[in-house]
Amino acid sequence: MKTNEEPAPLAAAEGQPLRDVIREQLRAQIAEGVWTPGTRLVERELAEEFGVSRVPVREALRALESEGFIQLLPRRGAVVRDLTRSVVADLFDIREVLEALVARLAAQRIDEEGLAELRGVVEDGRRAVDADDHAWAGAANTTFHETLLRLSGNDSLRSLLEPLTGRLRWLFRQSTDLRRVQAEHEQLYAALAMHDADLAAAVAVAHVRASRHMVLDDMPG
Repeated sequence: MKTNEEPAPLAAAEGQPLRDVIREQLRAQIAEGVWTPGTRLVERELAEEFGVSRVPVREALRALESEGFIQLLPRRGAVVRDLTRSVVADLFDIREVLEALVARLAAQRIDEEGLAELRGVVEDGRRAVDADDHAWAGAANTTFHETLLRLSGNDSLRSLLEPLTGRLRWLFRQSTDLRRVQAEHEQLYAALAMHDADLAAAVAVAHVRASRHMVLDDMPG
């Protein structure tokens, strides 16, 4: 329920400018479907929502345009972009190469603490699948891949992937065959637990290719 209270001003995170905090929040909302393709993002309204001036909002929108999430159009302003079949195919090409590398590095570097953390994520995914909760399963899918990336121990790789994070989250949430995705996560976890880098990379590639076919088959040609 809306109230007449003024919104609490958005605070900058430690070491992070306001524009980046706003950009990350908007990027996550686009990836999670809060802002759908074609939606206008009005600078003034966003500034009021976040309780900030229009300057960091304008800077955040420019950054989102450079990342491919929105278009800045004459007379319309910022509009959420649609992900076309061609763009999605390109993203899967990137995923296939990078996730194989992530899986290989994680298999080589993961320790018992990391395995326990990832196992908890896998079990959360299993509960989501058993509950047939697509939103929960989509979030668990995203968490699995983001945890795996962190456990790869390669900060440079994480930095390279950062601009793609939102669009990759969107891809993870397009997976409708929840049980297949969950089974492949469990296979990948097993390869990591054996520290078998070649097997982990092969499972990761097969996982991406299966998701690619599923998502692209559901998109208009």
